[in-house]
Amino acid sequence: MARAWKYGDNVDTDVIIPARYLVTGDPVALGKHCLENLDPEFLEKKSQGDVIVGGRNFGCGSSREHAPIAIKGAGVPCVIAESFARIFFRNAINIGLRVYESPAAAKGIQMGDEVEVDEGQAAIFNRTRGERYEIIPLSPFVQEIVASGGLMAKLRKELAEGAAP
Repeated sequence: MARAWKYGDNVDTDVIIPARYLVTGDPVALGKHCLENLDPEFLEKKSQGDVIVGGRNFGCGSSREHAPIAIKGAGVPCVIAESFARIFFRNAINIGLRVYESPAAAKGIQMGDEVEVDEGQAAIFNRTRGERYEIIPLSPFVQEIVASGGLMAKLRKELAEGAAP
């Protein structure tokens, strides 16, 4: 079970990880500053495994892949949103951060709700409110990339197994 940290529409990459921290690509170092300008209490009050819930166009702004890296480095396993900015979405997949599009979940989940994601059922369960929300499913290929820990991890594994194209 994870606690939800809910934010609104158009959460941009500059508030996910401020530009002054882009001097590193280290996930743990970036994670220490995740959302600090948007929600100064997030890092001190969140627990490992809590999830971020956004509205429309989550991850808009600059194309920095540091944003999903910071989220993952902060110990957040997934982001649920009504919709994602295209580049953020691809960057998240490429680094192995789970992203779930669910307009109903983005509207129904409130700050602090206890939620559970069930990929097998393509659903998010809001245990606090007793609600179930559908996830817009990712293609099997994209699911495989995320399950592998990202695109590079998937390719390294395939090369090691001699299965790469």
